[in-house]
Amino acid sequence: METAREAGHILLEKFGRKIGVRKKGDINLVTEADLASEKFIVDKIKTHYPRHSILAEESGDAVQIGEGASKWIIDPLDGTTNFAHGYPCFCVTIALEHEGEIVVGVTYDPTRDEMFSAEKGRGASLDNKQIEVSETQKLGDSLVVTGFPYDIAKRADFARHFTDMLLATRAVRRDGSAAIDMAYIASGRFDGFWEEGLNPWDVAAGVLLIREAGGRVSYYDGSEIDIYRPPICATNGSIHEEMLRVLT
Repeated sequence: METAREAGHILLEKFGRKIGVRKKGDINLVTEADLASEKFIVDKIKTHYPRHSILAEESGDAVQIGEGASKWIIDPLDGTTNFAHGYPCFCVTIALEHEGEIVVGVTYDPTRDEMFSAEKGRGASLDNKQIEVSETQKLGDSLVVTGFPYDIAKRADFARHFTDMLLATRAVRRDGSAAIDMAYIASGRFDGFWEEGLNPWDVAAGVLLIREAGGRVSYYDGSEIDIYRPPICATNGSIHEEMLRVLT
């Protein structure tokens, strides 16, 4: 939590200023803020846990440090496009995977100074106050959220899913930060979330937050999720089956 907060302050110091931006793909961006935040987080982890491995967005594949069974999964700036355009919806998200299972996760939104955190078996919290998913019972009464994959033109089902969800729910939002979207599911602000083309650093902390807050996470067919293989559907649990029917 302390490391995520400090990394978030690094982002805030650069937010709204003219900064270096380069493309990782046609529309996928990386800024000097991503790199500065990631370096800070990685250096901090290496100092305290030199035998752990690290998987960080801008560093590529996980680099094994020692022989430990623990891996830190980091997105130093989720919502880079928002950040680069001065839109204040972005965050730092960090998770710890131990022996293949996410056991700790944090998502810090520096613009709102909100810290979402979870530990396996001990619940989820927002600024150290326990949170739970919403009590919405029907998809038609739900506020749901999604994200647009970078390769949307190659995803034949995406437009159908989006249109069908608009018709089946109260409203659909798209904020540009999957980690914040999932934290909002955990805190009851959104009722459901679906997205394709995500990476493990986008969802690792969010999966734990939602589960510890009483929600459900799965593939579109309802099977157990693997953070290394998208897509993902996450809900408060009550609307999950209805939402899956829209997505299949």
